[in-house]
Amino acid sequence: MKAKELRELSVAELEKKVSELNQELFNLRFQLHTGHLENTARIGQVRKDIARTRTILREKQA
Repeated sequence: MKAKELRELSVAELEKKVSELNQELFNLRFQLHTGHLENTARIGQVRKDIARTRTILREKQA
């Protein structure tokens, strides 16, 4: 997601988004280690999305 889209979400929605992304990252890592992951670049994308979401969440909480 883009930062502009994330800024439009509420704090509760951002927290939910972070937990969903963490679950997706866990699943991707699991697939990587079992040899079923086709798009390894997705791991980096999800990590950046988590960081972006947490940054905006911090901004809203401050």
